[in-house]
Amino acid sequence: MLSTAHHADVVVVGAGVAGLSAAQRLVGAGLTVIVLEAAPRVGGRLTTDRVDGFRLDRAGQPLNTAYTGIDVTELRLFRPGVLVHSDGRLHRTGDGGSARGALIRARALASAPRPLGPARPGGPLSQARLGTTLSRLAATPADRLLARPDRPARTAPAFLRPLLSALLGDAGLSTSSRCADLALRDLARGRLCVPAGGASALPERLAAGLPEGTVRTGVRVTDASIDRVVTAGHGEFRCRAVVVATGARVAAELLPGLRVPDFHPLTVLHHAAPAAPGVDPALLVDGDRTGPVAHTAVMSGVDPSRAPRGRALITSTVLGPLRPDGLDARVRRQLAALYGVPTADWELLAVHHDPEALPAMPPPYDPRRPVRLLAGLYVCGDHRDTSGVQGGLRSGRRAARALLRDLGIQPDQHPAELQTAAA
Repeated sequence: MLSTAHHADVVVVGAGVAGLSAAQRLVGAGLTVIVLEAAPRVGGRLTTDRVDGFRLDRAGQPLNTAYTGIDVTELRLFRPGVLVHSDGRLHRTGDGGSARGALIRARALASAPRPLGPARPGGPLSQARLGTTLSRLAATPADRLLARPDRPARTAPAFLRPLLSALLGDAGLSTSSRCADLALRDLARGRLCVPAGGASALPERLAAGLPEGTVRTGVRVTDASIDRVVTAGHGEFRCRAVVVATGARVAAELLPGLRVPDFHPLTVLHHAAPAAPGVDPALLVDGDRTGPVAHTAVMSGVDPSRAPRGRALITSTVLGPLRPDGLDARVRRQLAALYGVPTADWELLAVHHDPEALPAMPPPYDPRRPVRLLAGLYVCGDHRDTSGVQGGLRSGRRAARALLRDLGIQPDQHPAELQTAAA
Protein backbone atom coordinates (compact mmCIF):
# COMPACT_ATOMS: atom_id res chain seq x y z
CA MET A 1 0.00 0.00 0.00
CA LEU A 2 1.22 3.51 -0.86
CA SER A 3 1.36 5.79 2.16
CA THR A 4 3.48 8.93 1.61
CA ALA A 5 1.93 12.37 2.00
CA HIS A 6 1.26 12.78 -1.73
CA HIS A 7 0.47 9.14 -2.46
CA ALA A 8 -2.47 6.89 -1.68
CA ASP A 9 -4.22 3.84 -3.04
CA VAL A 10 -7.11 6.00 -4.25
CA VAL A 11 -7.54 9.72 -4.85
CA VAL A 12 -11.14 10.95 -4.78
CA VAL A 13 -11.74 14.30 -6.47
CA GLY A 14 -14.61 16.11 -4.77
CA ALA A 15 -15.89 16.05 -1.18
CA GLY A 16 -19.63 16.09 -1.83
CA VAL A 17 -21.77 13.20 -0.63
CA ALA A 18 -20.81 11.07 -3.65
CA GLY A 19 -17.07 11.39 -3.04
CA LEU A 20 -17.37 11.02 0.72
CA SER A 21 -19.58 7.93 0.47
CA ALA A 22 -17.10 6.36 -1.99
CA ALA A 23 -14.22 7.19 0.35
CA GLN A 24 -16.06 5.71 3.31
CA ARG A 25 -16.56 2.41 1.51
CA LEU A 26 -12.94 2.31 0.24
CA VAL A 27 -11.45 3.09 3.66
CA GLY A 28 -13.66 0.39 5.16
CA ALA A 29 -12.12 -2.09 2.71
CA GLY A 30 -8.62 -1.25 3.95
CA LEU A 31 -7.39 1.18 1.26
CA THR A 32 -5.61 4.46 1.88
CA VAL A 33 -7.64 7.32 0.43
CA ILE A 34 -7.11 11.03 -0.14
CA VAL A 35 -10.14 13.24 -0.89
CA LEU A 36 -9.34 16.54 -2.61
CA GLU A 37 -11.90 19.34 -2.53
CA ALA A 38 -11.48 22.68 -4.32
CA ALA A 39 -13.86 24.54 -1.98
CA PRO A 40 -12.87 25.55 1.55
CA ARG A 41 -15.43 23.12 3.01
CA VAL A 42 -16.96 19.73 2.30
CA GLY A 43 -20.50 19.18 1.06
CA GLY A 44 -20.80 20.61 -2.43
CA ARG A 45 -24.37 21.87 -2.85
CA LEU A 46 -25.29 20.84 0.70
CA THR A 47 -24.55 24.15 2.39
CA THR A 48 -26.19 25.53 5.52
CA ASP A 49 -25.85 29.26 6.22
CA ARG A 50 -26.28 30.72 9.71
CA VAL A 51 -28.25 33.99 9.87
CA ASP A 52 -29.42 35.56 13.15
CA GLY A 53 -29.60 32.21 14.90
CA PHE A 54 -31.33 30.44 11.98
CA ARG A 55 -29.82 27.57 9.99
CA LEU A 56 -30.73 28.01 6.34
CA ASP A 57 -30.18 25.27 3.75
CA ARG A 58 -29.37 26.35 0.22
CA ALA A 59 -30.71 23.08 -1.21
CA GLY A 60 -34.46 22.60 -1.20
CA GLN A 61 -34.94 18.82 -1.56
CA PRO A 62 -35.70 16.52 1.40
CA LEU A 63 -34.08 13.13 1.95
CA ASN A 64 -35.79 9.78 2.43
CA THR A 65 -35.06 7.19 5.10
CA ALA A 66 -35.47 4.47 2.45
CA TYR A 67 -31.87 5.28 1.53
CA THR A 68 -29.84 7.83 3.48
CA GLY A 69 -26.51 6.28 4.41
CA ILE A 70 -26.57 7.78 7.93
CA ASP A 71 -27.96 6.73 11.28
CA VAL A 72 -31.66 7.48 11.60
CA THR A 73 -31.05 9.04 15.00
CA GLU A 74 -29.36 11.92 13.15
CA LEU A 75 -32.42 12.58 10.98
CA ARG A 76 -35.51 14.66 11.64
CA LEU A 77 -38.74 13.39 10.10
CA PHE A 78 -41.54 15.26 8.37
CA ARG A 79 -44.69 14.22 10.22
CA PRO A 80 -47.04 12.97 8.86
CA GLY A 81 -44.89 13.09 5.73
CA VAL A 82 -46.58 14.92 2.86
CA LEU A 83 -49.72 17.03 2.95
CA VAL A 84 -51.32 18.17 -0.31
CA HIS A 85 -53.25 21.45 -0.15
CA SER A 86 -56.19 21.50 -2.54
CA ASP A 87 -59.62 23.15 -2.58
CA GLY A 88 -58.77 24.92 0.68
CA ARG A 89 -58.11 21.67 2.54
CA LEU A 90 -55.08 19.62 3.54
CA HIS A 91 -55.00 15.99 2.40
CA ARG A 92 -52.63 13.30 3.59
CA THR A 93 -50.89 11.46 0.77
CA GLY A 94 -51.13 8.05 2.36
CA ASP A 95 -47.32 7.64 2.44
CA GLY A 96 -46.47 4.58 4.45
CA GLY A 97 -44.10 5.69 7.14
CA SER A 98 -42.37 2.34 6.82
CA ALA A 99 -41.86 -0.40 4.27
CA ARG A 100 -43.81 -2.83 6.41
CA GLY A 101 -46.86 -0.58 6.66
CA ALA A 102 -46.87 0.16 2.93
CA LEU A 103 -46.51 -3.52 2.04
CA ILE A 104 -49.36 -4.49 4.35
CA ARG A 105 -51.62 -1.94 2.68
CA ALA A 106 -50.50 -3.10 -0.76
CA ARG A 107 -51.64 -6.63 -0.02
CA ALA A 108 -54.91 -5.34 1.36
CA LEU A 109 -55.50 -3.21 -1.74
CA ALA A 110 -54.44 -5.85 -4.25
CA SER A 111 -58.00 -7.06 -4.73
CA ALA A 112 -59.77 -3.78 -3.98
CA PRO A 113 -61.70 -2.10 -6.80
CA ARG A 114 -59.94 0.82 -8.42
CA PRO A 115 -61.67 4.21 -8.18
CA LEU A 116 -63.36 5.17 -11.42
CA GLY A 117 -64.33 8.46 -13.02
CA PRO A 118 -62.84 11.94 -12.94
CA ALA A 119 -61.53 13.44 -9.72
CA ARG A 120 -60.34 16.84 -8.56
CA PRO A 121 -56.57 16.95 -7.82
CA GLY A 122 -57.10 17.16 -4.04
CA GLY A 123 -60.55 15.63 -3.66
CA PRO A 124 -61.33 12.51 -1.63
CA LEU A 125 -61.39 10.25 -4.68
CA SER A 126 -57.93 11.45 -5.75
CA GLN A 127 -56.64 10.94 -2.23
CA ALA A 128 -57.81 7.32 -2.32
CA ARG A 129 -56.16 6.85 -5.71
CA LEU A 130 -52.92 8.33 -4.40
CA GLY A 131 -52.85 6.02 -1.40
CA THR A 132 -53.53 3.01 -3.61
CA THR A 133 -50.81 4.01 -6.09
CA LEU A 134 -48.19 4.48 -3.37
CA SER A 135 -49.01 1.19 -1.69
CA ARG A 136 -48.79 -0.76 -4.94
CA LEU A 137 -45.47 0.89 -5.81
CA ALA A 138 -44.09 -0.02 -2.38
CA ALA A 139 -44.67 -3.69 -3.20
CA THR A 140 -43.13 -3.51 -6.69
CA PRO A 141 -39.46 -4.51 -7.08
CA ALA A 142 -37.23 -1.75 -8.44
CA ASP A 143 -36.12 -3.96 -11.35
CA ARG A 144 -39.72 -4.29 -12.49
CA LEU A 145 -40.18 -0.51 -12.41
CA LEU A 146 -37.03 -0.02 -14.47
CA ALA A 147 -38.33 -2.49 -17.07
CA ARG A 148 -41.46 -0.42 -17.74
CA PRO A 149 -41.73 1.72 -20.90
CA ASP A 150 -40.09 5.08 -20.26
CA ARG A 151 -41.95 8.28 -21.03
CA PRO A 152 -42.13 11.82 -19.56
CA ALA A 153 -43.55 11.94 -16.03
CA ARG A 154 -46.15 14.49 -17.17
CA THR A 155 -48.08 11.55 -18.62
CA ALA A 156 -48.83 10.46 -15.04
CA PRO A 157 -52.41 10.83 -13.74
CA ALA A 158 -53.31 14.40 -12.80
CA PHE A 159 -53.61 13.66 -9.08
CA LEU A 160 -49.94 12.60 -9.00
CA ARG A 161 -48.39 15.54 -10.84
CA PRO A 162 -48.09 18.15 -8.04
CA LEU A 163 -46.50 15.55 -5.76
CA LEU A 164 -44.13 14.38 -8.50
CA SER A 165 -43.06 17.95 -9.31
CA ALA A 166 -42.17 18.47 -5.65
CA LEU A 167 -40.29 15.19 -5.28
CA LEU A 168 -38.38 15.51 -8.57
CA GLY A 169 -37.77 19.27 -8.54
CA ASP A 170 -39.15 19.39 -12.07
CA ALA A 171 -41.92 21.89 -12.79
CA GLY A 172 -42.57 20.64 -16.34
CA LEU A 173 -42.32 16.93 -15.43
CA SER A 174 -40.00 16.15 -18.32
CA THR A 175 -38.33 13.57 -16.05
CA SER A 176 -38.28 9.87 -16.91
CA SER A 177 -41.38 8.04 -15.67
CA ARG A 178 -39.09 5.30 -14.36
CA CYS A 179 -37.33 7.79 -12.11
CA ALA A 180 -40.72 9.16 -11.07
CA ASP A 181 -41.86 5.65 -10.10
CA LEU A 182 -38.68 5.15 -8.06
CA ALA A 183 -39.26 8.45 -6.23
CA LEU A 184 -42.84 7.47 -5.38
CA ARG A 185 -41.66 4.01 -4.31
CA ASP A 186 -39.13 5.58 -1.93
CA LEU A 187 -41.89 7.81 -0.54
CA ALA A 188 -44.11 4.79 0.09
CA ARG A 189 -41.37 2.68 1.68
CA GLY A 190 -39.63 5.32 3.78
CA ARG A 191 -40.10 8.66 5.50
CA LEU A 192 -39.15 12.11 4.26
CA CYS A 193 -36.52 13.68 6.48
CA VAL A 194 -33.71 16.23 6.83
CA PRO A 195 -30.37 15.96 8.65
CA ALA A 196 -30.47 17.30 12.21
CA GLY A 197 -28.74 20.67 12.34
CA GLY A 198 -28.95 21.46 8.62
CA ALA A 199 -28.13 19.88 5.28
CA SER A 200 -24.39 20.47 5.71
CA ALA A 201 -24.43 18.12 8.72
CA LEU A 202 -24.69 15.11 6.37
CA PRO A 203 -21.38 15.59 4.49
CA GLU A 204 -19.72 16.81 7.70
CA ARG A 205 -20.65 13.56 9.45
CA LEU A 206 -19.44 11.50 6.49
CA ALA A 207 -16.11 13.38 6.51
CA ALA A 208 -15.75 13.03 10.28
CA GLY A 209 -16.01 9.26 9.91
CA LEU A 210 -12.86 9.12 7.74
CA PRO A 211 -9.30 8.90 9.14
CA GLU A 212 -7.75 12.21 10.08
CA GLY A 213 -6.08 13.91 7.12
CA THR A 214 -8.11 12.02 4.50
CA VAL A 215 -10.02 15.10 3.34
CA ARG A 216 -8.04 18.09 2.08
CA THR A 217 -9.99 21.24 1.22
CA GLY A 218 -8.83 24.17 -0.87
CA VAL A 219 -7.09 21.86 -3.36
CA ARG A 220 -8.22 22.26 -6.99
CA VAL A 221 -7.54 19.37 -9.36
CA THR A 222 -6.64 20.35 -12.93
CA ASP A 223 -6.00 16.93 -14.48
CA ALA A 224 -6.91 13.34 -13.64
CA SER A 225 -5.85 9.96 -15.03
CA ILE A 226 -5.81 6.36 -13.82
CA ASP A 227 -2.73 6.72 -11.58
CA ARG A 228 -2.37 10.40 -10.70
CA VAL A 229 -4.04 13.76 -10.33
CA VAL A 230 -2.45 17.16 -10.89
CA THR A 231 -3.45 20.11 -8.73
CA ALA A 232 -3.12 23.88 -8.98
CA GLY A 233 -0.45 24.80 -6.46
CA HIS A 234 -0.35 21.56 -4.46
CA GLY A 235 1.68 19.32 -6.75
CA GLU A 236 0.90 15.87 -8.07
CA PHE A 237 -0.77 13.00 -6.21
CA ARG A 238 0.12 9.46 -7.31
CA CYS A 239 -2.25 6.57 -6.74
CA ARG A 240 -3.56 3.21 -7.95
CA ALA A 241 -7.00 4.55 -8.95
CA VAL A 242 -8.90 7.85 -9.27
CA VAL A 243 -12.57 8.55 -8.53
CA VAL A 244 -13.94 11.81 -9.97
CA ALA A 245 -16.84 12.77 -7.73
CA THR A 246 -17.51 16.36 -8.75
CA GLY A 247 -20.56 17.96 -10.32
CA ALA A 248 -21.33 17.10 -13.93
CA ARG A 249 -19.72 20.20 -15.45
CA VAL A 250 -16.38 19.87 -13.63
CA ALA A 251 -16.35 16.10 -14.26
CA ALA A 252 -16.65 16.75 -18.02
CA GLU A 253 -13.71 19.19 -17.84
CA LEU A 254 -11.52 16.61 -16.12
CA LEU A 255 -12.77 13.68 -18.19
CA PRO A 256 -13.31 14.83 -21.80
CA GLY A 257 -16.06 12.84 -23.45
CA LEU A 258 -18.51 12.96 -20.57
CA ARG A 259 -21.77 14.64 -21.48
CA VAL A 260 -22.98 17.62 -19.46
CA PRO A 261 -26.73 17.18 -18.84
CA ASP A 262 -29.38 19.85 -18.74
CA PHE A 263 -30.38 21.00 -15.26
CA HIS A 264 -33.50 21.90 -13.29
CA PRO A 265 -33.07 25.21 -11.42
CA LEU A 266 -34.43 25.70 -7.90
CA THR A 267 -34.96 28.75 -5.71
CA VAL A 268 -35.19 28.40 -1.93
CA LEU A 269 -36.73 31.13 0.23
CA HIS A 270 -36.49 31.27 4.02
CA HIS A 271 -38.93 33.30 6.11
CA ALA A 272 -38.88 33.95 9.86
CA ALA A 273 -42.23 34.17 11.63
CA PRO A 274 -42.98 35.26 15.21
CA ALA A 275 -44.98 32.06 15.69
CA ALA A 276 -45.30 28.78 13.84
CA PRO A 277 -48.42 28.24 11.70
CA GLY A 278 -50.74 25.64 13.21
CA VAL A 279 -49.84 22.94 10.67
CA ASP A 280 -48.20 19.57 11.26
CA PRO A 281 -44.42 19.54 10.51
CA ALA A 282 -45.02 17.99 7.09
CA LEU A 283 -43.87 18.76 3.57
CA LEU A 284 -46.77 20.86 2.29
CA VAL A 285 -47.41 20.57 -1.47
CA ASP A 286 -49.66 23.01 -3.36
CA GLY A 287 -51.91 20.63 -5.28
CA ASP A 288 -53.71 23.48 -7.04
CA ARG A 289 -50.50 25.26 -8.11
CA THR A 290 -51.80 28.65 -7.04
CA GLY A 291 -48.40 30.32 -7.03
CA PRO A 292 -44.68 29.86 -7.56
CA VAL A 293 -44.07 27.63 -4.51
CA ALA A 294 -44.02 23.89 -5.22
CA HIS A 295 -43.56 22.82 -1.60
CA THR A 296 -42.98 24.42 1.77
CA ALA A 297 -42.47 23.37 5.38
CA VAL A 298 -42.22 24.82 8.87
CA MET A 299 -38.62 23.64 9.17
CA SER A 300 -38.33 24.66 12.81
CA GLY A 301 -41.16 22.21 13.51
CA VAL A 302 -39.31 19.41 11.72
CA ASP A 303 -35.93 20.30 13.26
CA PRO A 304 -36.12 22.76 16.19
CA SER A 305 -32.36 23.43 16.02
CA ARG A 306 -32.87 25.45 12.84
CA ALA A 307 -34.50 28.46 14.54
CA PRO A 308 -33.88 30.40 17.76
CA ARG A 309 -36.32 29.87 20.61
CA GLY A 310 -39.58 31.71 20.16
CA ARG A 311 -39.36 32.08 16.37
CA ALA A 312 -40.35 29.87 13.45
CA LEU A 313 -38.52 29.10 10.20
CA ILE A 314 -40.58 28.52 7.05
CA THR A 315 -38.65 27.20 4.04
CA SER A 316 -40.22 27.19 0.57
CA THR A 317 -38.98 25.90 -2.78
CA VAL A 318 -39.77 27.42 -6.18
CA LEU A 319 -39.12 25.35 -9.29
CA GLY A 320 -37.83 26.65 -12.62
CA PRO A 321 -35.92 29.76 -13.72
CA LEU A 322 -35.63 32.66 -11.29
CA ARG A 323 -38.21 35.42 -11.76
CA PRO A 324 -37.14 37.91 -9.06
CA ASP A 325 -39.65 40.72 -9.76
CA GLY A 326 -42.24 40.57 -7.01
CA LEU A 327 -41.22 37.02 -6.06
CA ASP A 328 -41.41 37.54 -2.29
CA ALA A 329 -44.85 39.17 -2.52
CA ARG A 330 -46.19 36.32 -4.67
CA VAL A 331 -44.72 33.72 -2.35
CA ARG A 332 -46.19 35.43 0.75
CA ARG A 333 -49.68 35.49 -0.79
CA GLN A 334 -49.45 31.81 -1.63
CA LEU A 335 -48.08 30.85 1.81
CA ALA A 336 -50.88 32.82 3.50
CA ALA A 337 -53.41 30.65 1.64
CA LEU A 338 -51.53 27.41 2.25
CA TYR A 339 -50.98 27.94 5.97
CA GLY A 340 -54.15 29.92 6.64
CA VAL A 341 -52.34 32.73 8.50
CA PRO A 342 -51.27 36.29 7.64
CA THR A 343 -47.69 36.54 6.36
CA ALA A 344 -47.24 40.32 6.19
CA ASP A 345 -45.10 40.33 9.35
CA TRP A 346 -42.86 37.49 8.21
CA GLU A 347 -39.22 38.43 7.63
CA LEU A 348 -37.44 37.29 4.48
CA LEU A 349 -34.13 35.89 5.72
CA ALA A 350 -32.57 34.66 2.48
CA VAL A 351 -33.20 33.71 -1.15
CA HIS A 352 -30.87 31.22 -2.79
CA HIS A 353 -31.12 30.38 -6.49
CA ASP A 354 -29.21 27.49 -8.05
CA PRO A 355 -29.50 27.33 -11.86
CA GLU A 356 -27.94 23.83 -11.84
CA ALA A 357 -29.58 22.39 -8.75
CA LEU A 358 -30.60 19.00 -10.17
CA PRO A 359 -29.39 17.18 -13.30
CA ALA A 360 -32.29 16.53 -15.67
CA MET A 361 -33.37 12.91 -16.21
CA PRO A 362 -35.36 12.89 -19.50
CA PRO A 363 -36.53 9.57 -20.97
CA PRO A 364 -35.08 7.22 -21.90
CA TYR A 365 -32.96 7.42 -18.76
CA ASP A 366 -30.80 4.83 -17.03
CA PRO A 367 -30.73 5.67 -13.29
CA ARG A 368 -27.72 3.38 -12.85
CA ARG A 369 -25.42 4.95 -15.43
CA PRO A 370 -21.92 3.40 -15.64
CA VAL A 371 -19.46 4.67 -13.03
CA ARG A 372 -16.45 2.69 -14.32
CA LEU A 373 -14.81 4.37 -17.30
CA LEU A 374 -11.88 1.96 -17.36
CA ALA A 375 -9.82 0.07 -14.79
CA GLY A 376 -8.41 2.70 -12.45
CA LEU A 377 -10.73 5.57 -13.46
CA TYR A 378 -14.26 6.04 -12.11
CA VAL A 379 -16.86 8.81 -11.98
CA CYS A 380 -19.77 9.31 -9.62
CA GLY A 381 -22.32 11.92 -8.61
CA ASP A 382 -26.06 12.36 -8.94
CA HIS A 383 -25.50 12.91 -12.68
CA ARG A 384 -24.63 9.17 -12.86
CA ASP A 385 -27.72 8.07 -10.90
CA THR A 386 -30.98 9.69 -9.91
CA SER A 387 -30.62 13.42 -9.30
CA GLY A 388 -30.38 14.58 -5.70
CA VAL A 389 -28.55 13.63 -2.54
CA GLN A 390 -29.58 9.99 -2.51
CA GLY A 391 -28.48 9.50 -6.11
CA GLY A 392 -25.09 10.93 -5.16
CA LEU A 393 -24.78 8.56 -2.20
CA ARG A 394 -25.74 5.56 -4.34
CA SER A 395 -23.38 6.40 -7.18
CA GLY A 396 -20.47 6.88 -4.78
CA ARG A 397 -20.97 3.44 -3.34
CA ARG A 398 -21.36 1.93 -6.81
CA ALA A 399 -18.06 3.51 -7.87
CA ALA A 400 -16.33 2.14 -4.78
CA ARG A 401 -17.67 -1.36 -5.46
CA ALA A 402 -16.47 -1.23 -9.08
CA LEU A 403 -13.03 -0.06 -8.00
CA LEU A 404 -12.71 -2.79 -5.37
CA ARG A 405 -13.69 -5.44 -7.90
CA ASP A 406 -10.98 -4.20 -10.26
CA LEU A 407 -8.41 -4.46 -7.46
CA GLY A 408 -9.59 -7.94 -6.57
CA ILE A 409 -10.79 -6.87 -3.10
CA GLN A 410 -13.95 -8.29 -1.55
CA PRO A 411 -15.56 -5.41 0.38
CA ASP A 412 -16.89 -6.08 3.86
CA GLN A 413 -20.62 -6.02 4.33
CA HIS A 414 -21.94 -2.85 5.95
CA PRO A 415 -25.59 -3.44 6.89
CA ALA A 416 -25.71 -0.19 8.87
CA GLU A 417 -25.28 1.82 5.66
CA LEU A 418 -28.89 1.27 4.71
CA GLN A 419 -31.00 2.60 7.54
CA THR A 420 -34.77 2.53 7.57
CA ALA A 421 -36.73 4.53 10.11
CA ALA A 422 -39.03 2.71 12.45
CA ALA A 423 -42.73 3.07 11.90
